[in-house]
Amino acid sequence: MKKIMLLGSGELGRELTISLKRLGCTVIACDRYENAPAMQVADRSMVFDMLNAAQLRAHIQSVDPDLVVPEIEAINTQVLLDVEAERTIVPSARAVDLTMNRDRIRDRAAEIGLPTAKYGYAENLEQMLSLYEDMSCKIVVKPVMSSSGKGQSTVVAGDMATAQEAWHHAVENMRGDRPKVIVEEFIAFDYEITLLTVRQENAETVYCPVLRHKQVDGDFKISEQGTFAMGALEAEAQAMAKKMTDDLGGFGLFGVEFFIRGEEVIFSELSPRPHDTGLLTLYTQNLSEFDLHARAILHLPISNIAALRSGACHTINAAQASDYYAVDGLAEVEAMPDVEAMMFGKPDAYPNRRLGMVFAPDVETAIAARAKITLSYER
Repeated sequence: MKKIMLLGSGELGRELTISLKRLGCTVIACDRYENAPAMQVADRSMVFDMLNAAQLRAHIQSVDPDLVVPEIEAINTQVLLDVEAERTIVPSARAVDLTMNRDRIRDRAAEIGLPTAKYGYAENLEQMLSLYEDMSCKIVVKPVMSSSGKGQSTVVAGDMATAQEAWHHAVENMRGDRPKVIVEEFIAFDYEITLLTVRQENAETVYCPVLRHKQVDGDFKISEQGTFAMGALEAEAQAMAKKMTDDLGGFGLFGVEFFIRGEEVIFSELSPRPHDTGLLTLYTQNLSEFDLHARAILHLPISNIAALRSGACHTINAAQASDYYAVDGLAEVEAMPDVEAMMFGKPDAYPNRRLGMVFAPDVETAIAARAKITLSYER
């Protein structure tokens, strides 16, 4: 029986914990706040600041896990690099260190020859505005360390006031302790995809059917699978994902994001763990992305990834900062044919915090189901 130390205990961590528990593992769920979703189903929980090197190092030593499994970005990755000689970091300390920061993973993608948008970095407002002027095009400004689109802004050319606002928005919403942003060319893409890519110790890399996703104000809201076809572009994305994940090394599931523009596949980002857009696989596949990650990190065989049905999902987000005490409309949603709702069990809310999700056969039905859900807040 493996002892797993899970660093980050959100909704992705909760589903991964369930998959690991089904395979006989003991899971210690860690996060910065109490009663996080994964803590509700784990064997034990720990609350501490994972960016604090001394705390993280001490807790890893006290738990003495077989595997350390990062689930969020806000982690002191230097500690993971330091302790990897003594224990397994999933998928590897190098992969986690590179991908926790958009600058490092974007640089590595460019170094190994993957097509990317034009980009640069800024560590202060003056540098950011200089980059913006030099690029002379519509840009996207993002913190180098964040998740789910937090801190992201789009700025058209020639709008210096909005560019300044974008810097402040990025810094105020960054994770970690690195006041640094990436300024990249806005790609007028046709759509965005996530390719869930699974590296195995004793078998070839395998892929889930591609997911197409949609962001609103930089934050993931909708994904779909099995409802569209990419033709030869899917194989091209798979080849690029394999090149990137082989370079990173380790074993487990990676969420690799691409822009699709015409016949071009352009690398966007990569997460070395289950991806938020992949929550849909709980509804569509025989093995969810969490089942696949669990099997890959435990070196268990993956005999087949089968799409059981097409589907789409839509997130349920909070509208305000408050405790929420009731979720209304679940009965109406569950009464819709082939529609399912899931609440994540987060203890409180703040504007746009993801609290749950609805699954449906297609995007239109998912949108209609989401519209039936309302949250009641404490005053």
